[in-house]
Amino acid sequence: MTKFFEPFSTAWSGVVTHKLRSFLTILGIVIGVSAVITLMSIGRGAEAQVLSNIKNLGPNLITIRPGASMAGGVRGAIGGVRTLTIEDAQAISEQVPNISAVAPSYSSSLQLVVGSKNTNATVNGVTPEYMPVNNLKIASGAFFTEYEYQQGAKVAVLGSNVTQTLFGSENPIGQQMRMGTIIVRVIGVLQSKGAMFGSPDDTILIPLTAMQQTVAQPLTPHGGHIVSSISLTVSDQSQTQNVLDAITSLLRTRHQLASSADNDFNIMSVEEIASTLSQAMGTMTLLLGAIAAISLLVGGIGVMNIMLVSVLERTREIGVRKALGARERDIWIQFLLEAAFLTLAGGIIGIIVGWAVSYIISSLGTISTLVSADIIILAVSVSVGIGLFFGFYPAWNASRLNPIEALRAE
Repeated sequence: MTKFFEPFSTAWSGVVTHKLRSFLTILGIVIGVSAVITLMSIGRGAEAQVLSNIKNLGPNLITIRPGASMAGGVRGAIGGVRTLTIEDAQAISEQVPNISAVAPSYSSSLQLVVGSKNTNATVNGVTPEYMPVNNLKIASGAFFTEYEYQQGAKVAVLGSNVTQTLFGSENPIGQQMRMGTIIVRVIGVLQSKGAMFGSPDDTILIPLTAMQQTVAQPLTPHGGHIVSSISLTVSDQSQTQNVLDAITSLLRTRHQLASSADNDFNIMSVEEIASTLSQAMGTMTLLLGAIAAISLLVGGIGVMNIMLVSVLERTREIGVRKALGARERDIWIQFLLEAAFLTLAGGIIGIIVGWAVSYIISSLGTISTLVSADIIILAVSVSVGIGLFFGFYPAWNASRLNPIEALRAE
């Protein structure tokens, strides 16, 4: 048993004998490992936060928007053409099974005037179903009722960011504001959903019937009332794909598209959005990790450099050990274990430093971080692997020294 631990004891003695050199070698690994953990935790945290915000929209949500179309040989951007109508939404609600609710909406940029504040903002005309479909909740006040919708009531529900911009610390409930050519009364404020693309925090919701009185709603050549998007929820999540296929077929028929023509609408479920973003964010996390790994690589080169210097300084010691019967394998294992000790110590300290930095960044509240077990295992494995890889040549070089020439070394 003593013979088994002898290489470890010899290697540890070599590490602690040259404290400053060992410290500088470990420092390079610490910087590399902590950088990998910190940057990858930032990427993972951002991915988790984005996916959480998206899923807050509702796991069964499907959104339909005007899609890309060929016009004059040029493909228009999504939303660049206007093909969806209120009549499409009604047809979907009536003819497609496994749907809980359908909510068309029409958006327009309108001038808002509140007291001395004057700004332009995007206003969404929606139906009463818009709130449950998009999983929205009221923070204060109330959402407009079906009766108010049918009457075209001049009422508005504000997102949290809009409320802060227009009213500051004042209570907006019951206050009036000019919106385009009409005066509306604020009846509710939405709960915050967090920062994300298309966040309801930045929206203003009014009844679609009131929007039609405020803004001339365009019509299709067939007399359909154009809307900006159609949102709906699936009653059974396992039927999501069937619902997507049924909607696609129905809209293609209603829009009289030829079998060879592209869809003039775009359908996206929350599941698809989350999957796409997860892949994109995962790639970004790997990129951040790769950038940080460069410093780990530099630390590995530092290990090899230090070990080569160590071999040169201890040439006589190697000669003595060989003269006393040490085999090439013993010398090789000794120097390889020294490199492994240095990188393992650097890896452990790097984990602590990286975790601490990630915690500090997250506690500041600006960026969310997430340190997972696979990141730690990856960082330590790579650091030890680099130590063994870059320590191999110095160890092999030491084991190949001629004992007689080594003993002559000064």
